[in-house]
Amino acid sequence: MGMGFSRSGVVDGPGSIQYLRLQRASSRSDVFPKLVAMQKNLRARNFAVFRVAGAGLPNKRKLVCELENWGVLAAEQQDQLMEGYGEIFLDHIEMSVLPLIWTGTENGAFSEAGEFSSLVRQLDERATPFSGVAFPVRLGALGNGYVAFLAGSLALESDLIIDQHVRSCQVMMDLLALDERRSMPAESLSEREVACLQLAGDGRISEEIAEKLGLSVHTVNAYLGSATIKLNSVNRIQAIAKAIRLGYIH
Repeated sequence: MGMGFSRSGVVDGPGSIQYLRLQRASSRSDVFPKLVAMQKNLRARNFAVFRVAGAGLPNKRKLVCELENWGVLAAEQQDQLMEGYGEIFLDHIEMSVLPLIWTGTENGAFSEAGEFSSLVRQLDERATPFSGVAFPVRLGALGNGYVAFLAGSLALESDLIIDQHVRSCQVMMDLLALDERRSMPAESLSEREVACLQLAGDGRISEEIAEKLGLSVHTVNAYLGSATIKLNSVNRIQAIAKAIRLGYIH
């Protein structure tokens, strides 16, 4: 089963092969337009992507802003948001991936709140001028965080919440993959290693890969083994998943 959003509010399969095959961003400049498109879909005014730092360390957890389009008001808006909901965000992501919504002081409101109440957690009103929705994403210690959208008011619907949560997971996966690629050793995969991984990812066994590429089975296994080592993976399956995530194969 590929990535989906269950009616209980759980995003399924963030590490699945089908999910990883979605087109990955090659740079942060590729991520920004995706967020702008999501902002328009939600009729929001601004967006911000936060990552949880210091996970697992008592009293060290905090939300770090990775991307935003708040402009000159960035610092003020971030301070207001973190002061009002920062601790709630940190506690919530440890227990649930239900999106969070809140109503600001600028006459913010959510249409048809009853329709999607089971898909979200509505927070108590705090002293923030803007309404918002924050989609939590859990991808491991380095990939946990939120994609948040802010406005004076937001008109939300169930299908839109589900779709934008899925897209939020894709954004966070992009950022995590870009971080991993920057930390990769200088030695990159060879064309033969990529070809073997691609065919293995398509479900071919070593004998079939060997026949397809005109190589011996021993040579194919050697290429797959060296690629697994270069990708710092423990087995072929993990190497395929990481190669997809990093954009070497699709």
